[in-house]
Amino acid sequence: MLSKDKLDRINILAKKAKTVGLTDKEKEEQKELRQEYLHVFRNSMTNTLHSVKVIDPEGNDVTPEKLKDSKRKRLH
Repeated sequence: MLSKDKLDRINILAKKAKTVGLTDKEKEEQKELRQEYLHVFRNSMTNTLHSVKVIDPEGNDVTPEKLKDSKRKRLH
């Protein structure tokens, strides 16, 4: 998870970009923070999806093969 300080900085830069604009250095910092945020978010989403198992009303496992394959690859 991204630290509270980094999330706060993302929000500060976003607000400043909308009001007075950012310097080139701040734009680069914003870009790097956003990339880090997206990386953390995507990893979290992948972990969440890997914990999902889809069961139909009759109790059969109908988890998509693509997800099953991804789970297998992650374990190896």
